[in-house]
Amino acid sequence: MNTGIEIKSATKSGRYPLIDVLRGSAIIMMIVFHFCFDLSTFGYADFDFYNSRFWINFQILIVSIFTFVMGMSFHLANRGQINWRRYFKRLALLGVCAGLITISTYIVNSERFIYFGILHFIFLASLLALLFVKLYWSNLVIGSGIILLNLLYQNPVFNNIYLQWIGFMTYKPATDDYEPLVPWFGVVLIGMFFARWAITNGGAPLFSNWQVKSKLPALLRFAGVHSLIIYMLHQPLFYALFYLAAWLQK
Repeated sequence: MNTGIEIKSATKSGRYPLIDVLRGSAIIMMIVFHFCFDLSTFGYADFDFYNSRFWINFQILIVSIFTFVMGMSFHLANRGQINWRRYFKRLALLGVCAGLITISTYIVNSERFIYFGILHFIFLASLLALLFVKLYWSNLVIGSGIILLNLLYQNPVFNNIYLQWIGFMTYKPATDDYEPLVPWFGVVLIGMFFARWAITNGGAPLFSNWQVKSKLPALLRFAGVHSLIIYMLHQPLFYALFYLAAWLQK
C-alpha cells in the first residue's frame, strides 16, 4: 500500500526505489499469505491461521514491514512543504478503499468481516503522523513506548466494539484482519525516526539513488508502486479462480 505522501525527491519519477522495493516485498508476502488462506477456506489445505505460530508470525512480519515502510515514506515525503492536495486525495482514496473492504468482507462473511484492518489503520495513521512529522528522537522513544505498552497492558474496557480500533484488548476479535492503533502506530513512528536518522547520517542517496538492476527487485518495485490496486484486486481474483475451479470439478 502506497502510504507515503509524495513530494519532490532526487529521483526523476518523484519516487524512492528502495521504499517501493520494500513495500513490494510486503505485498508479495501478503499475496502468498492470502493465497494459502484461500486454499484453506476452499478446502484444498488445512492450515491453522488462528493458532499456528508460523502463520501468526508471518502475518506480524508482513504488517511490520508495511507500517515501518509507511513511517519512512511519510518522513521522506514531508521533509519539505506538504503537498496538501495530494495528501487529501490519497487520504480520500484510502478511505474509500477501506470502506469497500469492510462492505465486501461483510457480504462474504459477516461473522469475520474486516472493520479495522490494515487500510483502516493506514488511513488513521496518516492523520496522526502529521502531529509527529517534525519530531526526531522523540519518535523513537514514543514508538518504542507504544510497542512496550502493548506488551504490558490490557484492559477489558477496550473489548468494547467501539474501542477495539485502539488496541489493548484482552482477546483477538473475530475478524480476518485486525491491525489496531496500538502497537502498529509505534512501528510507524520508529520508521519515521529511522528515515530521518539515515538522512541525517548521510543516507539520503540510499533512498534517492538506489538502483534496481535485476529482475527480482524490478518486480518488487512494480508491486510497491502499484501496491494499493494489487491489494484491492488480488483477493477478488483469487476467489474468482477458486470458484471457477469448483465449477469445473462438478
